[in-house]
Amino acid sequence: MGLFDFIQSELIDIVEWIDDTKHTLVWRFPRHDNEIKNGAQLIVRPGQMAVFVYQGEIADVYPPGHYELTTANMPVMTSLQGWKYGFDSPFKAEVYFVSTTQITDMKWGTPNPIMLRDPEFGPIRLRAFGTYSLKAIEPKALLKEIVGTDGDFSSDDINTFMRSMIQSTFADLIGSSKIAALDLASNYAALGETLRKSVVERIDDEYGLDCPALFIVNISLPESVEKALDTRTSMGVIGDLNRFQQYQMGQAMTAAAEGGGGGGAADGLGLGLGVAMAGRMLPGAMGGVAGGAAPAAASGPPPVPAADAWYVAVAGESKGPYTTAQMQSGIASSEVSAETLVWKQGMPSWVAAGTIAPLSAAFAQSTPPPIPGS
Repeated sequence: MGLFDFIQSELIDIVEWIDDTKHTLVWRFPRHDNEIKNGAQLIVRPGQMAVFVYQGEIADVYPPGHYELTTANMPVMTSLQGWKYGFDSPFKAEVYFVSTTQITDMKWGTPNPIMLRDPEFGPIRLRAFGTYSLKAIEPKALLKEIVGTDGDFSSDDINTFMRSMIQSTFADLIGSSKIAALDLASNYAALGETLRKSVVERIDDEYGLDCPALFIVNISLPESVEKALDTRTSMGVIGDLNRFQQYQMGQAMTAAAEGGGGGGAADGLGLGLGVAMAGRMLPGAMGGVAGGAAPAAASGPPPVPAADAWYVAVAGESKGPYTTAQMQSGIASSEVSAETLVWKQGMPSWVAAGTIAPLSAAFAQSTPPPIPGS
């Protein structure tokens, strides 16, 4: 092999990119100081575009296809190089391949809650996350504004930038939408499409990118607020809370009765508290009704009237108090005579027991009738 043949063999004659990563946006063809020969073959596969950069200036851009690099199909490069009549010598140029296929498994989210004023709950905090897809549509803008001289630019390199842009746009959108927090779930699709269009307006012309799809997967409230909403929902499902509590206490008392002993004083205490709670939950027990009306009357029986309290004078001392039944028993046993002085609340002074009803009737009953034939 002669020297000239050796030099020719060192020249690059096929320029192509076989991407197996599915996440690379821009890839620079490695020259390793080798030159591209005149008439080299350029292969641009579907989902790719090739960009030639000469001395820091973007030259020719090639869509998918098979090209022979000559002055006929390198107009900008020919002008920059000054090849007026064609060229036979090899040349040096940087070749960037740009992927124009969609990268679909991109994720976004709000690392910090977004504060907003909800029409129902007042000031609240929201978090959100979702997915989006990314696609390069203008290689020149992408190289100028983002890639620069990076030889291997992947979706991970731009994901942080895209997430920040989506987060900012989402905060503006959710704040201006005035949608109540409880209605956000029914508006995910509409909000996601509006968010996507707003993001595209900011990246298509300036950065040469497109966002073909963007989805809101979830918008969530703080955990404490969600627990409060769960409690509120449970109360709504239960309905009448008073009736539900009475039912629960009834069930508990039934279970205690069926379970037998073993609780002792604790069971009695629990039953007492349950009965007290049931009494408080009856209508009117919680206070007056709306409008200042008086509380409703209790539905239980009225209290038992207080029994008479009798006092008896015995040897100059007051003994008692005794009930009427006890006094009648004492009269029957002759422990109390008709002359015995007695007193109870409401009487002005001590009087003989035989002069006061209903004690006088007891004396008449205690006297035996006359013996027949006597």
